[in-house]
Amino acid sequence: MTESVHSKHSKYWVIIPAAGSGSRMQIDCPKQYLILENKTVLEHTLDCFLNNAAITSTFVAIGDHDDYWQSLNLDGRDNLIKVQGGQERCHSVFNALLMLMPMADLDDWVLVHDAARPCLGQEDLDHLIKRLEKDEVGGLLAVPVKDTMKRGNAADKVTETVDRNNLWHALTPQMFRLGTLFNAMKLALDSHYLVTDEASAIEYAGFSPVLVEGSADNIKITLPEDLQLARFFLQQQGRIPT
Repeated sequence: MTESVHSKHSKYWVIIPAAGSGSRMQIDCPKQYLILENKTVLEHTLDCFLNNAAITSTFVAIGDHDDYWQSLNLDGRDNLIKVQGGQERCHSVFNALLMLMPMADLDDWVLVHDAARPCLGQEDLDHLIKRLEKDEVGGLLAVPVKDTMKRGNAADKVTETVDRNNLWHALTPQMFRLGTLFNAMKLALDSHYLVTDEASAIEYAGFSPVLVEGSADNIKITLPEDLQLARFFLQQQGRIPT
């Protein structure tokens, strides 16, 4: 691969796995369909990409029994493609990759982003793309660990204090070359290694993803209290009224 191929011809595609149930929220509705100021969490997440001119198309992996997707106001979005979700996140991502492979070049970029991360800032997205545009493999947004880290046992007793130097919290998007990501995900799945993020598959295949520092407000809605925090961050970004 040459620098000119990387800089002039590579397209950017997005995959959003959205087939999860969000069981830790203790609600009947999947967390990606919770309402934040007249829009669902997923719609806010999609806004991060559908309104960005650098993105060619966005794939959303939807679960078999998803009764919410069809109610969203997404008409006329030619750059939005629905794909069959899987049992785990990695299956959903791989299904989207299978659909994407005939449409894209192996050197194209794939950005995988959590459906429940609606607060991704455009500056972080642009920074990730710029930082990795000439890289051979790719990387991910992350933030350095700032707190003291403790390792516990099954009884919730501290077994050691972990050195936080060089420790990072992994975020999304995670951005990799299509060919590299497809092969890495296939290897992990063929090996029955259910990776929890794409960087883990890349690492399993023997590569070292680049850590690109992002913003701590790029939170993942996991617990009920996260919804109010996401609302605050969206207000700070000017994306919803204060």
